[in-house]
Order: sequence, then structure tokens, then C-alpha cells
Amino acid sequence: MRPPGSTLIVTALRRGLRKRCPHCGEGQLFLGWSHLERCAVCGLVFARSPGDTWAFTIIGDRLPLAAMIVLVYFGVPPSQRVLGVAVMVVLAALVVWTAPNRWGAGIALHYVSRVYWPDPADPIPPTPAPPFTGDAER
Repeated sequence: MRPPGSTLIVTALRRGLRKRCPHCGEGQLFLGWSHLERCAVCGLVFARSPGDTWAFTIIGDRLPLAAMIVLVYFGVPPSQRVLGVAVMVVLAALVVWTAPNRWGAGIALHYVSRVYWPDPADPIPPTPAPPFTGDAER
């Protein structure tokens, strides 16, 4: 049984932004800058076929770049070249620094699409059980 729609989406996105498995939240998505094939904890295959997450990743990359272009084009006066260069350097550093988090969000969105539109040939591991707290017996 899967959680309600908004809960699944928010949970998966939060896990993806933290570079964790969108299914269990425990396994890593990346080892440094290298994308892992599957979760070491629950066994979820992140992208069954090469290119499965491209749409989500491209959207996640192009929207920040478009915002950068708009900010530089409309926000920095042409007479302020030093300020323009400084803004470009800061924005470029932000884009590179946040890339794994944005890619993690793309993997999480792909996972959500796989849960909502399942393919019998694409097995998703069973949902992990919540941790036992011991209060249920009282």
C-alpha cells in the first residue's frame, strides 16, 4: 500500500534533495559525483533504462539556468561590469554546487512516476515497515 499522493511526493522529493533513496530514505544516490545504479539498502534500481530520468533532470537544470539569465539580463545594469561578473561567478558556483541535489530531485520525481504508473516489468521493492517503537503493546 502506498502513502497518499502528496505525502509520497513530498517524502520522495525531500529524500531526493538530501541525495538519499526516494523509496527507503536510507541508501545514497551518489558516491561523490558518480550516480549509483541501485540502493544498497532496499535494492531499488534508480533508473531501469539509461535516460529514464533525463526529462526531470533537464527541467531541473534548465529552470535555474533560465532564472540566472533573467537575473543577469534584467538585474545587473550594463555599466556595472564588475558586479555582473561577480553575479555570474556566484550563480555559476551555485548551479554546480546544487547539481547533485537537483539530480536527486529528478530521480525522486522519476520514482514517483513509477509508483503512480507501475510497469509489471519494473519491480519496486516493498515499502519498508515503520520502525517499531514498543508502545503498541501497552
